[in-house]
Parts: sequence; structure tokens; C-alpha cells
Amino acid sequence: MIPAEYLKRIRHIEIRIWHLAEEYLAGAYRSVFKGRGMDFESVRAYNAGDDVRFIDWNVTARMDAPYVKEFREERELGVLLAVDVSASGELISGQQSKRELAAEVAACLAFSAVSNGDKVGLVLFTDRIERYLPPRKGRLQALRIIREVLHAKRAARGTSLKRAFDFLNRVQKRRAIAFVLSDFLDVGYERVLKVCAQHHDLIPIVLRDRREEVLPDAGWIVVQDAESGDWMEVNTGSKRLRTLFSERSKERLERLRQQFRRLGTEVIELTTDAPYLLPLQRYMDRRLRQRVR
Repeated sequence: MIPAEYLKRIRHIEIRIWHLAEEYLAGAYRSVFKGRGMDFESVRAYNAGDDVRFIDWNVTARMDAPYVKEFREERELGVLLAVDVSASGELISGQQSKRELAAEVAACLAFSAVSNGDKVGLVLFTDRIERYLPPRKGRLQALRIIREVLHAKRAARGTSLKRAFDFLNRVQKRRAIAFVLSDFLDVGYERVLKVCAQHHDLIPIVLRDRREEVLPDAGWIVVQDAESGDWMEVNTGSKRLRTLFSERSKERLERLRQQFRRLGTEVIELTTDAPYLLPLQRYMDRRLRQRVR
């Protein structure tokens, strides 16, 4: 039984995000993420400027005039949303947590996909695979994805990106668009990440909360690691500690950017205290410009 507060949240996301996806992202999505290939449709007479590689030599020989093949784009795509629901996603220093941000972004991407007739599926992961929804079409599938991301009952608190990428490689045999929504607070997944990027159009979406990057000056405080459960006492009054904390956060983020850059993949960075639609639009625009060059 889903609590009333979650049903209200799901309904709110459905109404608001469907409109945003239709108005701002659906067209860009269709332009950027083309179909897997081209299906032969018909032949027609050759016109000046046509690509000679598409000449149908059998028809040309029979008609004693050049004819070219015409193709129709295979429009349907497979889209997978891999969402990190580990305990670190529940940190909330503002109006929403990283998990709530993930739900809205996943909804926006799912609505964009289904509005274009594509199948969309979901993988929820911690340090294990918590839930898998095979790709399906339709608005009900998008609503189910929102519900699962917001209300999933996880069995673990930790994070294993290696296990998530391994699962994506196993379960999705055909090339797909794979959006991975996570804070990427993990190590040891680089090799399987490379394999996944080779098989799929991998798009990492890094979810950030400013509180993980800047320590407040609050004196001695007791903090708990969300995933391990370990407690420690920290002197946030130390300027040296606050500076070191900030520098380490920046270094980790830059390593992450470089890691994906080496794979030819751009990172989309979203924070819980800023609108996410503009970064998604900018990403789509850059992808589109690269396609038409």
C-alpha cells in the first residue's frame, strides 16, 4: 500500500513533469536519439546529388536507368534508466533530496521516451539490484517508474556501480540509451563501465548536494555515514578541515569528468538546489550540434 503522501507526490510529478517534457524536451529527445538503423522501404529514380552508394544495381539494370534505395528510420529505441537508490541519496539540505531529484529527472526522461513511442525500462540499484522493470511503452510505464523510484523499499544501503553496469550489460543485449542517475560515490567499477559504454549509449547523470561539497562552520558535530552507518566526531570549526573537505570534493568531481571524457561520454551534472531542465536542454543541444557537423 503506497502512503497518501507518496501518491500525492506522484500525481504532482505526473502533471508538472509531463508538461515540461512535452514542451521542452520531447522534440530535442527525438532529434538527438535517432533510431537504431534504417529499414529498406522502396526504390525511386536517381536524382542528381543522390548518394551513389544507395544505387540499386539490380533495378537499374532492369529499368536501364539509375534507381536508388530509400530507407525508413527504425524509430523505436530501448531506453533504460538506472537509478541509484542507496542511502546517500536521501541526504537533504534544501527542498529535495537526491532521490527526489532522481525521480523527477527519471520522469522527465521517461515521458520524453514514451511520447516518442520508445520503450523505457528501470533498474534500481544499491550494492545489489533492487528492482528491474523491463522496457515497455506507454504513459502507465512512465508513472510506474516514478512510483518505483520514490517508493522503492531497498534491501541494502550501500552502492555498487560495478554491479549495476554488469546487470545492464547482461539484461540489455541490444544497444540502448542508458541513463545512469547516481552520485557516483563508489570505486572499482571502471572496467565494467568501459564495457557498458562500448555496448550502449551511456549517459551519466551526476546528482549532487552542496552539503556534500562544503562543510558549514558549526563547531564540533557528530555525523553518520549514510551507507556504512559509521559515526564520527568532526570539528567543522577547523578552517583547514573545511578547505581540505572542499578540495577533495572538487578533485573527486574532476576525476569523474575525466573518466567519462576518456570514454567519449559527457557528464550531466545536476544539483538539488538548482533547476534541472536547463542542463538537460543544454546537453541535448550539444548532442544535436555534434550530429549535424
